[in-house]
Amino acid sequence: MKIRAVFLALVLCLTSFELLGQAGTTSGSDTPASPEDVRKMLDVMHVRDQMKLVMEQVSQQVRSVESDQIRKQQPNVTDDDMAKLDAISNEVMKSLPLEGLLDDMVPVYQKHLSKSDVDAMIQFYSTPTGQKILREMPDMTREGLEAMQPRLRQMMDEANARIEKMMNEQMLERKHDPSKPNTFKE
Repeated sequence: MKIRAVFLALVLCLTSFELLGQAGTTSGSDTPASPEDVRKMLDVMHVRDQMKLVMEQVSQQVRSVESDQIRKQQPNVTDDDMAKLDAISNEVMKSLPLEGLLDDMVPVYQKHLSKSDVDAMIQFYSTPTGQKILREMPDMTREGLEAMQPRLRQMMDEANARIEKMMNEQMLERKHDPSKPNTFKE
């Protein structure tokens, strides 16, 4: 589950950066964007829909990685056990407060984007090219996550091996000297 939280945070950050990728820098004398300006921009950019798609895609990717990890670590895990974990994961994803997350993003966008930045983004993303980018972004994100998956799996396997090695070393040390504290060291 920790892996899922890390991936979700990563993807939400990446999604936010991707969506802002076309923004220019704010000039110091420009009028700040209002919350309504930012919400209009987020609506034109279909951020709500994109966040839903990205979260679903990330959930699927993470579930696949987690399933492999769990099956490696717990070879006796049953399909029923895995189905229960999937059900919990689905509930967690469904309970994410999407509107609240969007509300949390508004002041951040206001801090970094002026009214003219937001207006320019609304203008751009209202064009056919802007709409094409928005339509293609979920597939580009999904394909990017799929492309990263082997590297992330390898990194997770290496991290798990290191953790397991540390735990085994600590258990050996405690066997030889039971007075040693239960701490990890690298």
